[in-house]
This record gives sequence, structure tokens and C-alpha cells, in this order.
Amino acid sequence: MSMLIAALMFIALLAVSVAHFIWSVGQTWPIRNEKLLAQTVAGFRDIERMPPKMASLAVAIATLLAGILALALADHDSGGFPLTLLGLPLAAVFLVRGALGYTAWWADKTPEPSFRFNDRRVYSPLCLMLGAGFLTLVIMRLL
Repeated sequence: MSMLIAALMFIALLAVSVAHFIWSVGQTWPIRNEKLLAQTVAGFRDIERMPPKMASLAVAIATLLAGILALALADHDSGGFPLTLLGLPLAAVFLVRGALGYTAWWADKTPEPSFRFNDRRVYSPLCLMLGAGFLTLVIMRLL
């Protein structure tokens, strides 16, 4: 069961990683222009351009590493207790980001309509599921 959870998490994190990598090299896929892409994926008030390319590259690397860590957590014989503990901060990061998406504070910071729509429908639920997945993998390793 843990391998199935980790595999599904890896697929989602790999998709996020690939998208951020594409943006880090200056492409706007799957949106037609940079302004609309920035409004859709960043959502900050009056945003006109995507965040710096190095930020997208950092997110691409971080999400890929998170996906690899999920797969490692599914192998109960790998990494020992330190690896198990590493899953907890990742669970916290994703759970906090997911919950943040439903707050009035975050809605005020990210008012772009296309971002708000996608954040409530995709980004925040995905983060909550990833956080729950990391937490589940940690618990399964401890049992």
C-alpha cells in the first residue's frame, strides 16, 4: 500500500517539477503568454511576469526531490529513522500550503481570478493530499 501511495505522489510531484522546469527555461506552456501564466500560477496582485527563472528551477528541483523522497519512504528498509523523520517537515510544508489556500489572508495576497479558481480546485487540494501522503508514509514506517 505504501508503494502505491508513494507512486501516486511521485507522479503528481514529477508533473509539477516538469512544469516548473519548462517555465525555468522561459517557456509559457500550457498558457499562451507570460502575463496570463503568471496570473494563473502565481496569482499575486498586479503580477505581470513570472517569478525569476531560478525560482522556477528551484521549485522544479525541490518537487522532484520530494517525489524521490516519497518513493524512498515507501521502502521500509531504506534510510532508517532519519529518513522517516525527514518526511515530517515535508508533510508539514504541504499541509500548511494546502490549508493556506483556504484562508482570507492568502486570497487577499493572490486575488487573480484564474489563480483563485485553480488554487481552490487544484493547487490547495493537491498540497493537502501530498501532505497527507507524506504523513501516511511516515506513520506506515513507524508501525
